[in-house]
Amino acid sequence: MADDETIFAPSTAPGRAGVAVIRVSGPRAGDALSALTGGALPPPRQAVLRRLADPSDGEPIDRALVLWFPAPGSFTGEDVAELHLHGGRAVVAAVLAALAALPGLAPAAAGAFTRRAFDNGKLDLTAVEGLADLIDAETEAQRRQALRQMEGGLARLTEDWAARLLRVLAHFEAAIDFVEEELPEGLDGKALAAAAKVAEEIAAALEDDRRGERLREGLSAVILGAPNAGKSSLLNAIAQREAAIVSSLAGTTRDVIEVHLDLGGFPVTLSDTAGLREAAGDAAEGEGHWDIEREGISRARQRAAQADMTLLVIDLQAGASLPAEVQALRDGRSLVVLNKADLAPQAAAGVLRDLAADGASEPDGCFVVSAETGEGLSGLVAAMVERARDCAESGEGAAAITRERHRRALQDCLAALKASESAAMPELVAEELRLAMRALGRITGRVDVEDLLDVVFQDFCIGK
Repeated sequence: MADDETIFAPSTAPGRAGVAVIRVSGPRAGDALSALTGGALPPPRQAVLRRLADPSDGEPIDRALVLWFPAPGSFTGEDVAELHLHGGRAVVAAVLAALAALPGLAPAAAGAFTRRAFDNGKLDLTAVEGLADLIDAETEAQRRQALRQMEGGLARLTEDWAARLLRVLAHFEAAIDFVEEELPEGLDGKALAAAAKVAEEIAAALEDDRRGERLREGLSAVILGAPNAGKSSLLNAIAQREAAIVSSLAGTTRDVIEVHLDLGGFPVTLSDTAGLREAAGDAAEGEGHWDIEREGISRARQRAAQADMTLLVIDLQAGASLPAEVQALRDGRSLVVLNKADLAPQAAAGVLRDLAADGASEPDGCFVVSAETGEGLSGLVAAMVERARDCAESGEGAAAITRERHRRALQDCLAALKASESAAMPELVAEELRLAMRALGRITGRVDVEDLLDVVFQDFCIGK
């Protein structure tokens, strides 16, 4: 599709709705709007009610609010018209057909509007990605992170680093070009110290435990425990719906059951897993039964190894402490859940003493609950929210690394800066500084981006 071609597409999701928006962008956007309304263009950036008709035969289509955004004051930086229609499928289809029949207009490819905004300097790559994340955000924490990125948080940070490195590079370029001039003593050391400070800040940014990526992609929590400890009941209680089958038979849950939750604004996938035990054959059920259960236990262990947090469930009614199979998985990610408090109200104190590190005080991260009655669940959920915040929150207003490509670019920049520290000649220092700045430029799309653009923009649906 040529860059000077005028494109159009719905900007709202398909299907029946109260309002649908169709966007037109390009040099013939004004002509298209005039053709549909049969009149002059409305004042810029003012919504005006107009009657829409098919230019080919004058057949009325709808009464709609229309807006006109002359270049460069638009999302794409081009002339843009927006049609806010009634959201019936027939209305939208009729307007799209009328636009397609106009000369010089073509349906927009996926991401075409956003690509034009990038090409015209309205958005950098981090803002494009932030916009995509904002559209996809399902929780409050995801929305906040996406909005910070879309509004330039990460771009400002990387551009500040690039500007500081540019000053360092200018010093060494001067030393190369004016080698016969006597420059003040100590400037080389000051310049390298400034570059080292940038390297230190980038290294600190990379030591973030991948919080931005984890929040964007969603966190994982896994429920573990012996058979019949009440894991499935706990999943249902936290999810507040019957997501898993509950049975008194051991080994009912054999595959991983997942529910997607919004916990305090954080996206969490909570998984119920097979009961952890040493499976042994049973003549009545056959060896195949145990083969299935062994596979379920194996999957449970794999999920636990990859989880951001684990809920280790103890059956208080059984009067048991944490089983050895579960105890082996207890670590800093774990919350211990003493379940069935309604059936064994006196058992919790003894189990808590057994779990305490000093044998006297109650241990941290342990919760006495009843999945059946809801007792203690609010405290457990609050602790899960805090764990999620620790895993994903990068701090209010802090710019987060949200994609692997950001991380790789920063790692490349840091490697080049480290190499510049040991370079023996000003020419080599300058070259390493150029490589470092080029790596930073890849984050915002300032340099070396052609191979990245298709990957970035393919995330967008038509019209976004």
